[in-house]
Amino acid sequence: MKLEQKDNDYFITLKKRFEENDVDVVFIKQAFEFAYEMVYGEGSHRIKRSGGEVNRTNAEIFQNTFQGKLGEIVLYENLKLQNIEVEAPDFSIHGKGIWDETDLKANGKSICVKSAAFFSNLLLLETKDWDSDGRYIPNLDNSNIDTYDFFVLVRIKPDIKFILKNIGEKKENLWQEIQKFDWSYDIPGCCSAKTIRYIIKNQYVISKNALLNGKTKMDAGNYYIQSGNLHNVNRLYSGLREK
Repeated sequence: MKLEQKDNDYFITLKKRFEENDVDVVFIKQAFEFAYEMVYGEGSHRIKRSGGEVNRTNAEIFQNTFQGKLGEIVLYENLKLQNIEVEAPDFSIHGKGIWDETDLKANGKSICVKSAAFFSNLLLLETKDWDSDGRYIPNLDNSNIDTYDFFVLVRIKPDIKFILKNIGEKKENLWQEIQKFDWSYDIPGCCSAKTIRYIIKNQYVISKNALLNGKTKMDAGNYYIQSGNLHNVNRLYSGLREK
């Protein structure tokens, strides 16, 4: 189902309640070390979103990278608990122009993991990154994987963007603040490549500069799926077990 639209304002209508699952501090540390090195060490991340105009600060890139990697880690751990053969998340530090071809590989299939804050209810894909066949454009000339088999939304609590306001960039201070909180996650759902092709064809799009829920201005155009339209994560587990 599409978002409710009033002029240039979009409203979520199908939500899923956040269901807290504890995150081991070991996984928090793994995500922290990776994100810090990618942003403040030898790594590199793009400053602008695809199709966006706003230059992200190092703090914002760190927050996004931390949340994204933590999403990969907790899904990886869930797949292991389901006795599904899965490759470990990639913690190698990439320089400019190099990125992971997929977030996770499980039983020979590729998974795109999208992370969001615990109160979020949209799986978002920047429109500039995907062609009409649901292929990931940056991978077309650089990878054997340009179509993902599954897309999964992982939500993280607390909202790292809120808790790290005005903390600065010193590593010790960032880690000290992060350790103050009990971290949790949920997996509100998943979908297949077929669903992604459907939303692209039928233009499930929040336009650049549009407002979401009357307050959040979109820096870039995004395809979307509401959390209430995602399949239960058990659909992912059964799909990965199929040969």
